[in-house]
Amino acid sequence: MSFVLTLIADPARQSLDASLIEAAEAALADSGATALARDWLAEGTALDIALEANDPAKAEASLRDRLAGAPVDMAIQKPDGRRKKLLLADMDSTIVTSETLDELAAYAGLKDKIAAITARSMNGEIDFATALRERVAMLKGLSADALDKTYAQVELTQGARTLVQTMRAHGAHTALVSGGFTWFTGKVRERCGFHLDRANVLNVEAGVLTGTVAEPILDRDAKLAALNELSAELAIGTQAAVTVGDGANDLAMLKAAGLGVAFRAKPIVASEARFRVDHTDLTSLLYYQGYRKDELVG
Repeated sequence: MSFVLTLIADPARQSLDASLIEAAEAALADSGATALARDWLAEGTALDIALEANDPAKAEASLRDRLAGAPVDMAIQKPDGRRKKLLLADMDSTIVTSETLDELAAYAGLKDKIAAITARSMNGEIDFATALRERVAMLKGLSADALDKTYAQVELTQGARTLVQTMRAHGAHTALVSGGFTWFTGKVRERCGFHLDRANVLNVEAGVLTGTVAEPILDRDAKLAALNELSAELAIGTQAAVTVGDGANDLAMLKAAGLGVAFRAKPIVASEARFRVDHTDLTSLLYYQGYRKDELVG
């Protein structure tokens, strides 16, 4: 059967040079696959290799074994339908570099304590909704000014705006769907250019946090529901969607999408997601879809 392998490197660390490409093609041969034509999406950075393979999972395993240690991301997929019509993205540690709740907790002197709970939740060790309620309760009485101070420090992940703007320019619908808070997602939506954002509502009264979050909580199931709902509204199947996230609460939407990408993800997520980005930035999601460098926007 016909497939396409996409190899992506961070040019600041490792270019896709001849030796690396030859090693990849040798790994394909070892797995019984046949490498065909090469097609540069971005010279030295992103390369498509057409291939014939009976067992793409075996081919990918051979590639990862042969290229272990090289800061290169890769994906093997069917060549048809690569460009997606819907993007659903997680926010914390995906579209932005930080966990906004952990950073907010710093203003209450509780960052380390709350970050430990966040890590367990993102690793799937504890229920997301329970963990969220527990962490928010610890912030009761914190001045709402801390929200603005926290957002002032928020940084976009490299490639975030380019991902959103490029997909929008080519007709895709884009949504930021987060287990975080609308206080932050609304601002990040505007900054990146997402069509919409969904997140949890942090309750504030008389200028302070009440220690509660509005119900129902946007969790793993709600992210999957958003994917299904938006796909239906657009009259497309979930196979025409790309999703991206890093935590256990993202897994359901990653598995349901045609291109579900674990981005610098927690171990449980990286091990279960079909596609990964471990070394490069969010523009890799565009290269996985077959976009060329001169098509990127923003």
